[in-house]
Amino acid sequence: MIPRRMGRPGLLGTMARTAVITGTATAVSGRMQRRGAQREMEQEAAYQAQQQQLVDQAAAQAAAQNAYAQQPPAAAPVPAPAATDRVSQLTALADLKAQGLLSEEEFATEKARILSS
Repeated sequence: MIPRRMGRPGLLGTMARTAVITGTATAVSGRMQRRGAQREMEQEAAYQAQQQQLVDQAAAQAAAQNAYAQQPPAAAPVPAPAATDRVSQLTALADLKAQGLLSEEEFATEKARILSS
């Protein structure tokens, strides 16, 4: 049996321990650098995707505005005759009947036309 030495480690033990610690530190450092580089690449990819999305949205808006600008102007809607316009037409019609210029049938026909429009 080999006698075991007690107390502090010898020169070889100290060198071995130092080598293990150095190797572990190097491995950890390398892993941290790789993770950091991977995170940077992921962030850059996300940033590029976000920028591309903004460019696509701007292009879609520009295309929509361009299409809207090229459309012919819509015809203005014809306003419906106001109620006062009907009243004035009926009043004029009644005046014509009172003067004897319209018969009862003509008056009824024109009155129905004015009220239906």
